[in-house]
Amino acid sequence: MNTQNIKKWHHTKVGLLIVAVVELALAYLFGSLSIDRGNLWWYLFTLAFLVGAIQHIIRLIGKFFNGNKSTKA
Repeated sequence: MNTQNIKKWHHTKVGLLIVAVVELALAYLFGSLSIDRGNLWWYLFTLAFLVGAIQHIIRLIGKFFNGNKSTKA
């Protein structure tokens, strides 16, 4: 797979869903680590992955309502 195919796949409904789920899982993992260890870096990673997951979920919802039109979140 070249980068052009990956970029196209990432903008599909399935691609957005998979990336959002992976980011939510990573946010949960880093959130658990941050609570357990109290390290501020883990809190930062949790916040970053959580924001990314929310952005991908918003784009996914936009795809459902707008179809194949380009959505910007």
